[in-house]
Amino acid sequence: MEFDVVIVGAGPSGLSAAIKLRQLAIENDKELMVCVVEKGSEVGAHILSGAVVEPTALNELIPDWEEKGAPLKTKVTGDTIYLMKNEDKATKVPNFFVPKTMHNDGNYIISLGNLCRWLAEQAEALGVEIFPGFAASEVLYNEDGSVKGIATGDMGIGKDGEKKDGYMPGMELHAKYTLFAEGCRGSLGKELISQFNLDQGKEPQHYGIGIKELWKVSDEQHQEGLVVHTAGWPLSESGSAGGGFLYHIEDNQVVVGLITDLSYSNPHVSPFHEFQRYKHQKVIKQYLEGGERISYGARALTKGGLQSQPKMAFPGGILIGDNAGTLNFAKIKGTHTAMKSGMIAAETIMAAFGGDRANDELTEYEANYKASWAWRELHQQRNFGPAQHKWGNFLGSAYAFIDLNIFNGKLPWTLSDPKPDYAQMKPADQCKKIDYPKPDGKLSFDKLSSVFVSNTNHEEDQPVHLKLEDKSIPIDVNLEKYDEPAQRYCPAGVYEVVRDDEGNNPQFVINAQNCVHCKTCDIKDPSQNITWVTPEGAGGPNYPNM
Repeated sequence: MEFDVVIVGAGPSGLSAAIKLRQLAIENDKELMVCVVEKGSEVGAHILSGAVVEPTALNELIPDWEEKGAPLKTKVTGDTIYLMKNEDKATKVPNFFVPKTMHNDGNYIISLGNLCRWLAEQAEALGVEIFPGFAASEVLYNEDGSVKGIATGDMGIGKDGEKKDGYMPGMELHAKYTLFAEGCRGSLGKELISQFNLDQGKEPQHYGIGIKELWKVSDEQHQEGLVVHTAGWPLSESGSAGGGFLYHIEDNQVVVGLITDLSYSNPHVSPFHEFQRYKHQKVIKQYLEGGERISYGARALTKGGLQSQPKMAFPGGILIGDNAGTLNFAKIKGTHTAMKSGMIAAETIMAAFGGDRANDELTEYEANYKASWAWRELHQQRNFGPAQHKWGNFLGSAYAFIDLNIFNGKLPWTLSDPKPDYAQMKPADQCKKIDYPKPDGKLSFDKLSSVFVSNTNHEEDQPVHLKLEDKSIPIDVNLEKYDEPAQRYCPAGVYEVVRDDEGNNPQFVINAQNCVHCKTCDIKDPSQNITWVTPEGAGGPNYPNM
């Protein structure tokens, strides 16, 4: 199938690019065929975010969004930050000492999945073709090496690699330009960064894993519009970095989550169990106790900032959104910057059409991006993440206060953070074992019951989409040296080490059916032996209102 532009991923950046392309085509009376492919069963099924959204980009893209019914229903009405000391003690940070990036005046607490569903409706009304349930599994190249488009994965291949009765071959989607908006650690984006050396001269990307739940609580516990952010316990107890969040949205719902920085060094750390402990802290517990957990999910996020941002344009395409690392970690927000990166891509492509420029490199994209408020915002806050890594939450936040509140991000240096997250892992015998408490079934839960409420499902008879470069490494290297941390960094129980009745003969088992597509294994495996590739389209989680 031939299109002018193919977009991989129906997240905020991809849909914003699609909408902007069609808006510009209509304004300029041009024919322009735009297609979006989405691996989730529907738009929004795989979208997971906090999310407090700054409406800057949405105001630009669809100024009358409120009249058109955009699902931004809950304005932030209160904004607090706590430094957690232990399960019982927490100190509220005075407003004066909070880095100004953390203030949320004028922002909205939303379901990003619902926003993407609404953006998809706006895109389709403008003539964009959206194909949910089709996973882009392969980059197609022209003879000159430029990107030609993508191929979607075959459906109906069994575990043995043979075609089943319901076999459907994948489709090739060709385009003049292809935008890759897969989100954090996109499998095709990872290939393109390597293929075109897009990260040359850049620092390695840095990541966190965000684990989130949606709760229904009583009227007495609910304070619509309240935003709570936290730092410290429980992560501080294991020497890890990160922070928690709790947001009160409409209909007596509360969003609670924990972001664990994937630069942690202790292989015994389990981000999932850290999150379960977190909900027992008294500040958080008061809002959840007696409530009902509705949904669960997990997703990696990029947090390296400009120092880690790859070159985004290459012959025949552009990386946009979190595929290129546009998240502003100092704000803990990425929707507005992701949307803007997609809008800039659309404007750059439209300016290029009209001449004989198909499949060339849109070198002007970098200049257009650097001229935008999105780049200026990331540049202003470029030192936040490295400061947190170097000096921890307390001293790192003190640095951020001076850098951002006093000098407005204009200090004449850029901090470096050159060690990749996976390389931070220390041998297990050098680290303290962690005895996590058992879940109580009221505030804290086990992994399998959590995966159940994420509505995760995959066709069981298909090739495993978690590829091991060397099948011996999990036992011979990772188990021996690191007590195989995949058992703990995976928030969905995908990886297990099983033994016989005598406790011998360890085997590495991959429960691919459980995978929530968070990509943590692809990032954190200390041997870099696991590659996440797309399973059959429509597989994975189905997040409602997340």
